[in-house]
Amino acid sequence: MTDEDKTVIAQINAIDLDRNKLPQGNASLVQYSGNALGKRYEMVKERLSIGRSVEADITISEASVSRIHARISQNMNATIIEDAESANGLFINDQKVVAPTELHDQDMLRLGTVILKFFSRDNMDGFVQDKIYRMATIDSGTDIYNKQFLMDALQMQFQQSKASMKPLALIYFDLDHFKKVNDTYGHNAGDQVLRESTALVKKMVRQDDILGRFGGEEFIIILPDTDSQTAFDLADRIRMACEVHVFNLELNQAGIKQVVPHKQTFSVGIAQYTPQMENPKELLEAADQKLYESKQNGRNKVTM
Repeated sequence: MTDEDKTVIAQINAIDLDRNKLPQGNASLVQYSGNALGKRYEMVKERLSIGRSVEADITISEASVSRIHARISQNMNATIIEDAESANGLFINDQKVVAPTELHDQDMLRLGTVILKFFSRDNMDGFVQDKIYRMATIDSGTDIYNKQFLMDALQMQFQQSKASMKPLALIYFDLDHFKKVNDTYGHNAGDQVLRESTALVKKMVRQDDILGRFGGEEFIIILPDTDSQTAFDLADRIRMACEVHVFNLELNQAGIKQVVPHKQTFSVGIAQYTPQMENPKELLEAADQKLYESKQNGRNKVTM
């Protein structure tokens, strides 16, 4: 396993805990149980909903959470939460919510079996929790999501598409002849190509798309509520942007520093969820097969 394949493990002493240096922000909820343990939901709207539905402002994909479980309204003076007639109830500090109730800093919320902790805008512990969560889910070599996060996100999006019949597309791509880059220029140059490639893609994906590193030089983009043609158009724009990009590799050979221009291409496969698919693995395998076809047909191609 190379360094860039490793998941970052949070070290508390690596997080800046000086409150004077932490930015002021919005109130937030941090998930304390379930699949997204540690995830921070920043509350940026005056009114927002929480539930299992993809239409909710804060989506929590857990069976015990109703499609729209609770609603929140907030201003500079107060944050009010109310039960949206959920099946399993809303509780604050183990007290059932029967009317709109004001939230106070560090209140514990229970939606079904999911536990959330409320942090007011003046409490930056939520920000620290967010940093810990990022360090556990972000790939250290590319600053995008790691494989574990990708698989969890794909599972959630697959289940939501199966329930709602909304489209879901997957882009699976890798860097052509990447081994040759490492063999010719060294692993530092390879790391530079990986970082620049993902930075290039990050600028082009949409807000709701989920970009992550699947392993080595392989990457995935999960595209919720997206048909295959839209996915193809995005993938081809990404492919063309990479094709024309010049990677100026900074080399140090025998003590001599030099910059070598390098051109890199992608091969891409695209698949779309169909009702016949029983699990996310089938969608992933379908995209992988299309990626294989792109490679077999000369690389630097998008196959759908």
